[in-house]
Amino acid sequence: MEPLRIGILGAARIAGRAIAEPARLTGARLVAVAARETDRAEAFAAEHGVERVHASYDDVINDPEVEAIYNPLANALHGPWNLRAIAAGKHVLTEKPSASNAAEAAQVRDAAREAGVMVMEGFHYLFHPVTKRLQELLGKGELGELQHVEATMVMPPPADEDPRWSLPLAGGAVMDVGCYALHAQRMLAPWGGGRPTLVSARAGERKRLPGVDEWLNADLVFPNGATGAVRTSMAAEQLEFSLKVVGTRGEAFAPSFVLPHQDDRVIVTTKEDHWVEHLGRKSSYAYQLEAFTAHLREGSPVPIDADDAVATMELIDAAYRSAGLQPRPSMQL
Repeated sequence: MEPLRIGILGAARIAGRAIAEPARLTGARLVAVAARETDRAEAFAAEHGVERVHASYDDVINDPEVEAIYNPLANALHGPWNLRAIAAGKHVLTEKPSASNAAEAAQVRDAAREAGVMVMEGFHYLFHPVTKRLQELLGKGELGELQHVEATMVMPPPADEDPRWSLPLAGGAVMDVGCYALHAQRMLAPWGGGRPTLVSARAGERKRLPGVDEWLNADLVFPNGATGAVRTSMAAEQLEFSLKVVGTRGEAFAPSFVLPHQDDRVIVTTKEDHWVEHLGRKSSYAYQLEAFTAHLREGSPVPIDADDAVATMELIDAAYRSAGLQPRPSMQL
């Protein structure tokens, strides 16, 4: 396939891991990058082999050689800059969550549909064999009928000045890590009789930061009666990004489903047996870029799109409201 030609908005740390390294592995071209400080963009370009540095994000979006935009900016800047990229006729691979709230996600979806471009939210875990194996175990009936799903996304606290603690920048535990846990529950809909719905949520605010969730726990239910539990925090002692799927015949546990390059195990326990599978340490971001490219070049199907992004934000907003907090505000550029 012809290499995908990518423009990068910002020189955030995640961009190296989530797009630059995968581009090197998949052969994609990193055509352009811009950052708020030009010297940071130049350093990023030198380190990762980006072909040119532009003075602004708009210049990257309007570069005629760029066909797809990667957006790793702060959460509140995802929706506005995704809309700018769509207006320029560019496909978008956006960091999660795709917008600050469900209304903004719907704006992005509708704009993409009208422009005929692809917008994909960066839930990279979904493309790794670890997650595919969990789904396969359910699909083949090895775990029996789905009964319960536990998704845990907790981590030690970022520094106080980190933008992930900023309400105007759409920060909070759910927006940073909890969105993975809620999304993973939604992705088990085929085995739960349909999408799960929120039953209740509880949250704790960060000290001196009203409205910003330090932690949030949520309970869900699937149409077939299976239950879901989400635990998310940005104030834990240790990092844990795990997913457990429990069925009538057994259970499967992925201790690091969002970071499978660090721990690629799926641990299966049934009524008859117990075993451990290793699914490979290749980066989930590389699998994601391969899938995104194959979709744009060959029309290969992908499991998520802009409609999925809206459904995820609807669930996030519902969790905030249930916990007594407000959905994140939209930002105007």
